[in-house]
Amino acid sequence: MRRLPFLAAAIAAGLTASPASAYMVYVSNEKDNTVSVVDTATMEVVKTIEVGQRPRGITISHDGKFIYLCASDDDTIQVIDTATLEIVSTLPSGPDPELFVLSPDGNTLYVANEDDNLVTVIDIETKGVIAEIPVGVEPEGMGISPDGKTMVNTSETTNMAHFIDTETHEITHNVLVDSRPRFVEFTPDGAEAWVSAEIGGTISVIDNASREITQKITFEIPGLRSETIQPVGVRITADGKKAYVALGPANHVAVINIETYEVVKYVLVGQRVWQLAFTPDQKTIISTNGVSNDITFIDVATDEPVQSVTVGQLPWGVVVSPN
Repeated sequence: MRRLPFLAAAIAAGLTASPASAYMVYVSNEKDNTVSVVDTATMEVVKTIEVGQRPRGITISHDGKFIYLCASDDDTIQVIDTATLEIVSTLPSGPDPELFVLSPDGNTLYVANEDDNLVTVIDIETKGVIAEIPVGVEPEGMGISPDGKTMVNTSETTNMAHFIDTETHEITHNVLVDSRPRFVEFTPDGAEAWVSAEIGGTISVIDNASREITQKITFEIPGLRSETIQPVGVRITADGKKAYVALGPANHVAVINIETYEVVKYVLVGQRVWQLAFTPDQKTIISTNGVSNDITFIDVATDEPVQSVTVGQLPWGVVVSPN
């Protein structure tokens, strides 16, 4: 466990390094084929789960009972019981699942199959494939609107965001974005889809009604070359006021004012920051830092890093228990 310089000041001010409520954090470690379980009450790894090969995308059922994990090199989705922390079943993911998104009703999983240029739609209850949707080359980023009617996939090589009707499973719009789009996050009101472009170094803000780009957000960190600033994971607060963007090898998380689309702060975290997740109370956001093999807890009120915790090798994805 590594404590950041801010922690000493926080303690001196009578603050706590832990979130106000205790949650379990689940981190997929791409290189050593494990999931680290971190208790936010103690800020320690309480369990390491051996999983399939090259775990990347990770999410949790809305009731918190099951973890869904992309075991990319095993071509499957593994299901982990959060009560026992054991793998209890698998889902038919299609080849090389990388990222996925769970429908708002919790019944359907939409999976990006990087090697096959498909999005696989899975019925969680029946464990059956509902549809396979052809998309662009190297699909990765996945996002779904709050009403569940629109799913967006990004294709890294085609450089497009594909808007898909979840009822018909048909692409309705293809939006050209900047190079190597990696992630999609809708605003809480569903009005906008934010798409990160890793090599392009931008966030494209797409109007969900017109399906047109209305804003391009760029980043500049003093002392860093522009090519090291590579946006990947994006998360937006439930009140729709702030967005957080993981900037890859720039080792920072950008904080954006959604009303003005301006970067208001860069938060220094670990090395090669990749994905992000909020705690359910929205008081903390957590980053995965692949090269430094840790995760960093950031206080959402102050946008200051609070504490980092060592996990497995090459942490990739992160999700937090809903209660």
